[in-house]
Amino acid sequence: MMVDVTTKIIGNGPAAAAEAARCLREGGLVAFPTETVYGLGADATHPEAVARLYRAKGRPSFNPLIAHVPDLAAAERIALFNPLARHLAEAFWPGPLTLVLPKAPGCAVAELATAGLDTVAVRIPAHPLAQAILRALGRPVVAPSANRSGHVSPTTAAHVAGDLSGRIDLIVDGGPVAVGVESTIVGCVREPVLLRPGGLPRATMERLIGRPLARVAATALDTAAERPAAPGMLASHYAPRAAVRLDATAVTPGEALLAFGPAPIAGSERAAIMLNLSERGSLTEAAANLFGHLRALDAARPRAIAVMPVPHDDLGEAINDRLRRAAAPRDTAVSQVTVQDVP
Repeated sequence: MMVDVTTKIIGNGPAAAAEAARCLREGGLVAFPTETVYGLGADATHPEAVARLYRAKGRPSFNPLIAHVPDLAAAERIALFNPLARHLAEAFWPGPLTLVLPKAPGCAVAELATAGLDTVAVRIPAHPLAQAILRALGRPVVAPSANRSGHVSPTTAAHVAGDLSGRIDLIVDGGPVAVGVESTIVGCVREPVLLRPGGLPRATMERLIGRPLARVAATALDTAAERPAAPGMLASHYAPRAAVRLDATAVTPGEALLAFGPAPIAGSERAAIMLNLSERGSLTEAAANLFGHLRALDAARPRAIAVMPVPHDDLGEAINDRLRRAAAPRDTAVSQVTVQDVP
């Protein structure tokens, strides 16, 4: 069981980065905004802090974490870059891209954070507050989404407090995030492979490298719950309490509605509650609203959440990935996530 702690919440003032870095240096857990979602940070070189992070989230220890660093030089101290990985990094960092790379000799990231793999997931976040904290600490920081594992990711400090107050030391409130879905994850151990769609669209990367990104094989997704190669690959994830019904063309009694676009669907006027990801059909706006809207609908305790179809192009690939995982059966994957603890 977690021992309750007092969770302090501070604003993004001039001393925020220094206070967050001091807490991290002492082995504490700090939630802070990135451009994608709020992350729950721990010193990646501090095994006890990493273990405490897994316990605070209820995250299974077989699920690896992303190490966040402030610049490419810091990334090169923990990971080995082939030419294509370097090309992606130079084009899209800082930003919503995570690269899974072979560990560099002497990689300081704790083995627990990499789940015993010979690879490490690395990202340079673009949010100025995240950058300031990383530079003040001077060490890599593992920072999965700052929520209970398997639950809807947080896009505001209030979401973090609702999930983790009493379990972490500090929340730095930097306001709502800009992107709203987690980073895109690309494996670059050999040929580049898209492991998780996210805030950087696939097509943008494919234009840069001049060829399609390989996709994760279905068999790899089926076994991801046993030993995922990267974060965010569990079948059931990002889930509200209510059941989620995708590609809805009508609303049934007792359901909430997560709408998209200007056209209503049958029965929408009878929805228990309705929120629209983007009335003008903007995928960028929909991504930014996705997790906040899911949380708001779930708070109304509907019988289920009906979700209108969302296009699959551009950021729609990431949105539909999160919705598919939110709607996945929870009898096995979620029980693994919520009850397994760290030794």
